[in-house]
Amino acid sequence: MLETNEITLTGKQKRFLRALGSNLDPVVQVGKGGIIDTVIESAGQALAARELIKVRVLQNSPEEPKNAIAALATATGAQLVQVIGRNGLLYKKNEEKSKIELP
Repeated sequence: MLETNEITLTGKQKRFLRALGSNLDPVVQVGKGGIIDTVIESAGQALAARELIKVRVLQNSPEEPKNAIAALATATGAQLVQVIGRNGLLYKKNEEKSKIELP
């Protein structure tokens, strides 16, 4: 399995990121194709730009939301913050220009 990130998020950091992510709109959607290269690529670009993104798994996706979001986190090297229903939060620190300062 791929090493997601050199850091593991603490409970406090996850709570902080969940609070930030609560008012975000999903920027990546996983549809009937599942986790395909274009989804991984767009998620990677969104993570580089924003660091924290919300992902939605649509009804027609062949995968369970939890599995699909976890697979996307692994494929992009991001941290899985949370999965609620069909939505998930992914976090990946941008080493060059960090926007989010974790507690």
